[in-house]
Amino acid sequence: MKKILLLAMLTVLGTTISNAQETSKKAKKAKTTAVAALPKVDGAGMVFENETIDYGTIAHNAEPNRQFVFTNNGNKPLIITNTQGSCGCTVPTTPKEPIAPGAKGVIGVRYATDRVGPFTKTVTVTSNAEGQPTKTLTIKGTVLPDAAPAATKS
Repeated sequence: MKKILLLAMLTVLGTTISNAQETSKKAKKAKTTAVAALPKVDGAGMVFENETIDYGTIAHNAEPNRQFVFTNNGNKPLIITNTQGSCGCTVPTTPKEPIAPGAKGVIGVRYATDRVGPFTKTVTVTSNAEGQPTKTLTIKGTVLPDAAPAATKS
């Protein structure tokens, strides 16, 4: 009886481990496929993870910094020559070094969260990317006003 019970437990355990390995293999394959899905470009390329950053509804003077992450999907180094915000309240940062083929880069953006109300602003990126020498990125959100102080009774 103990042998049968032990055999049954080992069978269940073996099936569970086997299923876990298959799930792990499928996850790795899906990840590899996603990376391979980037279209290849002859020259420098630039593919962003997200072209719009939504700050959402944030508090007055909340954390102002966000990042646009991109990959050079070309076969030559990507050189970003300029980044320009649509107004003085949107300040981007430009990568200083060329981005190697297959490497990731970051364009930082800082929005002036001391300005209350809804906003939609753009960042224009100028580079040597094949077929898109300029790229427009968007940030949006709403900055809430400070809470009104509670009225005091006299």
